[in-house]
Amino acid sequence: MRTKNKRVIPGFGLSMGVTVTIMSIIVLIPLASLVIYTAKMDFNDIISTITNPRTLASFRVSFLTSLAASVINTVMGVILAWVLVRYKFPGRRILDGMIELPFALPTAVAGLALSNLTTEDGIIGRLFAPFGIKLAYTTTGITIALIFIGIPFVVRAVQPVLEKLDSSYEEAAGALGANKWTTFRRVILPEILPAALTGFGLALGRCIGEYGSVIFIAGNKPYETEIAPLRIMSELQEFDYSSATAIALVMLIFSFVLLFLVNLVQAHNTKKIKGA
Repeated sequence: MRTKNKRVIPGFGLSMGVTVTIMSIIVLIPLASLVIYTAKMDFNDIISTITNPRTLASFRVSFLTSLAASVINTVMGVILAWVLVRYKFPGRRILDGMIELPFALPTAVAGLALSNLTTEDGIIGRLFAPFGIKLAYTTTGITIALIFIGIPFVVRAVQPVLEKLDSSYEEAAGALGANKWTTFRRVILPEILPAALTGFGLALGRCIGEYGSVIFIAGNKPYETEIAPLRIMSELQEFDYSSATAIALVMLIFSFVLLFLVNLVQAHNTKKIKGA
């Protein structure tokens, strides 16, 4: 006699209906309206808008600073995750909790704090000022803000993998004569690399669309430190909804491609684990 598996959540039909409804209201309908609104524009107008020199400059600032911040976050995130997992020290739980701070802290508050710290009179900025290095109101300041808001994605992606990693493999590598660098490169890195790439993709996606924590430290100079989200806001303030929508569509396409690549990495990692 076949026994039915008891499920806490109601049947498939009801659960799927609720899921589709929520996804449609929160995600699908807003994104579809963005595409539909852009489709009403003439193709030449769309190309003219997104290839405008000021718009291209904002894309360049957003993509380059986001890429630089995400690369730094990947390296530093792996190191932070390693320290939190492999070492026991006073205040470790506090440090672990502080990793979540960029998620909980309002982005405007983070932007104001970072701008005050990195100005020439700020605690951090005054250290670099004698060397002629300016942090605030430059692309360097934008990168610093993006590092702050992107670091949790890498740490939280790598940390569970390190926690599950069996230390016996490292001990075996050491017993066979491998030094620490060889052990990390041949044993540890292949295990954490998919998680690190996932964290990199998530951090990059967050950095590309970040607005609140950047506008205070960027200076918002056209062609120099103006980011793409601010360019969209500028068009909206001028009631040029068509141009704003066209720029937003480019960001949407990039986000979809990035999300697809992240899912590919996760799928490959899952398949590798099952195969093992």
